[in-house]
Formats: sequence, structure tokens, C-alpha cells
Amino acid sequence: MFSIGEVDVRGLGRFENMLGALGQQAPGAVARALNRTGDMARTQVVKTLAAQTGLPQKTIRASVRVRRASMGSASGTNRDLTYTLTSAGGDVSLKYFKKRETNEGVRAYLGDARGEELFEEAFFKGGRWPRPRRTISWSNGRAFVRRGGRSDLEEVKSGVFIPEEMVSGATRDAFEASVAQNLPRRLDHEISRLLGL
Repeated sequence: MFSIGEVDVRGLGRFENMLGALGQQAPGAVARALNRTGDMARTQVVKTLAAQTGLPQKTIRASVRVRRASMGSASGTNRDLTYTLTSAGGDVSLKYFKKRETNEGVRAYLGDARGEELFEEAFFKGGRWPRPRRTISWSNGRAFVRRGGRSDLEEVKSGVFIPEEMVSGATRDAFEASVAQNLPRRLDHEISRLLGL
């Protein structure tokens, strides 16, 4: 989980007096700045996480959830000035990765961090090797290994957990850099617009 409030953004103290001058409009300005900054950071997270894990951006986008900042009602109730990115899910199936069958098993590209990995004796096509093999119609792109007889199959997982990957390495750095760069500019823009500067 990422929350903009957890990122150390230096120099925001200079906005205190201007936010004080805005009075009741201040929470709205802060919420708009947080949401715009958060949306920009989310774009970077999706892009970087896709490269880090080897998953398509479409899959990452579907996995990353957003809770936007809200200024609440005029009385200040239900105010939540945080923008949060969360993700849930377990071990990602090999069906979502770029993969190919070899005589040793299935090779899949698991992103910049891991590179290509071999899943020994795994398969996602049917027929005798090395003759032309066909995708198994009922498999829906999943890869399997045999655990016993012909029909005793187990789905192969990648070992990639999106929630863990999201808060580590290049993805974490991309989120923090985006917030540190964009939040002061967005606050300045929102405050200046309301003050007519």
C-alpha cells in the first residue's frame, strides 16, 4: 500500500500561511492537489511495476486500486485528505506472463528483476513433443505440471506477488520520486488559482 501522506516531501511548510488565507477552501485545494499528484504517481507505479514484474500494464492497472482524497461536506464531516494505492492478490498464474514451451518445460519472462525463468516439466499445450502442439482448449492459457497420472495436474504459479512487488524496488522509488516532484507544484497551482495569483 502507498499513501502520499507517508512520503517525506520537504518544503511544504511554506504553504501553511497561504492555506490559512484560503480558510474553508483550503481542504478542497489540498484534496485536488493530492488527487492530481496521486494520479500522476499511479501512472508511474503501473509503468514501473509492469517492467519490474513482466506483467502487462493492463493486468497491473486492474490490480492496483485507488482511494482518492475527499474534502467531505461543507461542515468538514467525512473529510479524508489521503490518496492511497492498494493492491491485493496472491501468487500470479503463469498465464499472465510472456511464456513459451521448450522440451525442458515452460520458460516465462518475470520482469527486469528476475529475468526469464524455467518451470521444469510444465506445459500449456497438448500433443507429443516435438511435433506441432496445440493449446489446450480448457486450460485458458494456464500452465500445468503432472503430479501423478495423466489427469492429475497442478497449475504452475510464478512466485510473483503484486502487493509485495508494488512496495519494493524500482516501483517504490518511482512512487516516492513522483510525489516529491509533483505535490509541491500541484499545491502551488491550486492555491495560486484560488488566491488569484
